[in-house]
Amino acid sequence: MNETNLQNKTLLLLVTLVTIAFIWILLPFYGAVFWAVILGIIFSPLQRRLQLRFGRSRNQTSLITLTICLIIAILPVIVISAMLVQEGALLYKNIESGQLDIASYLNEFKGMLPASGQNLLDRMGMGDFNGLRDKIAKGAMQGSQYLATQAFSFGQGTFDFVVGFFIMLYLLFFFLRDGQELVRKIRNAVPLAEQHKRRLQLKFNRVVRATVKGNVLVAVTQGALGGLIFWFLDIPSALLWAVIMAFLSLLPAVGAGIVWAPVAVYFVASGMIWQGVVLTLFGVLVIGMVDNVLRPVLVGRDTRMPDYLILISTLGGMSVFGLNGFVIGPLIAALFISCWALFTETKKRVQLPG
Repeated sequence: MNETNLQNKTLLLLVTLVTIAFIWILLPFYGAVFWAVILGIIFSPLQRRLQLRFGRSRNQTSLITLTICLIIAILPVIVISAMLVQEGALLYKNIESGQLDIASYLNEFKGMLPASGQNLLDRMGMGDFNGLRDKIAKGAMQGSQYLATQAFSFGQGTFDFVVGFFIMLYLLFFFLRDGQELVRKIRNAVPLAEQHKRRLQLKFNRVVRATVKGNVLVAVTQGALGGLIFWFLDIPSALLWAVIMAFLSLLPAVGAGIVWAPVAVYFVASGMIWQGVVLTLFGVLVIGMVDNVLRPVLVGRDTRMPDYLILISTLGGMSVFGLNGFVIGPLIAALFISCWALFTETKKRVQLPG
């Protein structure tokens, strides 16, 4: 008996060490592996439907699904990223040349305020805009310069990007083709009751699909609509503002309104009434309603977490994992809640009298 326990402990130690070593060698390409898993979860239902409908082999349906994923999910992100770098470089150039003078906009806005508003700013210690406008101009220039310099750093890292990109596509093909078998093997290896494993897997899939398919599509839609109205109203750097609005739409209690609302106020205050009214109505009735209309359809009520938990987990995830954290953060939070719920339920059942 003691020898059996020793063998089991040795095997557990060996499995732990080998697993840590395996994760360690995957770390340089963790982003590629992570997104291959995420996209595999999202597009696997499509692959299964294609296989059931057309009766083709798994290789063919997986390749078709991979092509669809590449066209509708991956290539648009690459194109928009390249355009964003270009837009950032142009914005930096305009600020540096003085064509876009942020300081003058602040002075103009201050002059539009009534006397009571200016007095209120003076009492709050914000009446002197000279220092504030310099900081804003400097911050805008630094931010634009950062975006512009990313083009150079992207050029330096082109080889790593290409390698990671093809690793992701390669893994995604096999995850689409053999995903069900891989999941079955992982479930068999996890030492939990079958109902617990089924519940955790269901929660994992729901959160991934809700975060990516739901939250990201809602954010992209709001950002695209915001960029469209900015372009229609001839507001400079519409694409850059669209990306900022899309990012802010991922965060509960923030939203795209923090971008378009001040612009609408500026339009009204500067006498451009129809532009301010159009932007306000479009922001409230179109951009604002996207969340209420699309999110319940794409996400579903049963997969939603409290807004404060989504906000904290998203920001925390992005601070630790970078851009990938907007999925990893909420996913860890959801699994944290699910695991503790399972633990509490199991503990209650054990404590119940027989």
